[in-house]
Amino acid sequence: MIGTGCAILMALGAQEIVGTVHAQGNAKTPPKLAPATIERIEAAAPAEAVAKPRAARRILVFWRCEGFFHGDGIAGGNHALAHMGRRTGAYTADFSDDYSVFDPDQLAKYDAIVLNNTTQLKMPDAVKKQALLDFVQKGKGIVGIHAATDCFYDWPEAAAMLGGLFDGHPWGAGGTWAFKIEEPTHTLNRAWGGKGFKLQDEIYQFKAPYTRADRRVLVSLDLSDPATAAVKDGVKRTDGDFAVAWVKKHGQGRVFYCSLGHAANVFQDAGVLRFCLDGIQYALGDLEADASPR
Repeated sequence: MIGTGCAILMALGAQEIVGTVHAQGNAKTPPKLAPATIERIEAAAPAEAVAKPRAARRILVFWRCEGFFHGDGIAGGNHALAHMGRRTGAYTADFSDDYSVFDPDQLAKYDAIVLNNTTQLKMPDAVKKQALLDFVQKGKGIVGIHAATDCFYDWPEAAAMLGGLFDGHPWGAGGTWAFKIEEPTHTLNRAWGGKGFKLQDEIYQFKAPYTRADRRVLVSLDLSDPATAAVKDGVKRTDGDFAVAWVKKHGQGRVFYCSLGHAANVFQDAGVLRFCLDGIQYALGDLEADASPR
């Protein structure tokens, strides 16, 4: 634990993550996962990490929501992240929904931050905001999962760091959509075995500061698939550029973002979990991967 009043959830045991203290008015709690869901998540997790950690790694998984609450996705993602760390030894994970973890002395103990389905975050003071920016700028890593881009509308520096802002999800959570691997030989795309895939999920489109000029897009929607291409309602982009995952550098630090993860079913997919683990290891600096724009 990091001290009185701080909400850190330690990854304890195989069944659940316990010990939350809600603060700053956040009263939302992820649902408890069914045993069968837990079993499927754990069965899908990689048996080992691709890269051997260069040092003992600790990540902070932050899941606070001020806007829409992806409770099922948060619960599934948190369990998957905790289990992958335990199983592979790639990292130790702490979990929190309390802004106090962004105090500079608290962030100093972490090697990467994972924003798991965070929405509409409102960092309470300038010190915490600068600490988060410095964390990445000065050489550490940040990972965004699904709704992490539904944040920072009034904080352009953080939006630029993560790489985009949510601009709707024309491809709804009830549909199964097709995805293409933009660069099958890329280190972080090994999870897909060189092939596109289909998955039931809610898929975002992005607005500025999204651009391909400062990142390497790894996965995007496959509009050659008839069902995926047939979606027109709510589509705002006219360039057909619907990125799903990317990596980028930010200062001396590393960014990995993947918009998959609306609900717990996504974290039962072996390809998704391998992709996320590899992306986390990239953000940690343990897995070298090309983030130059392409």
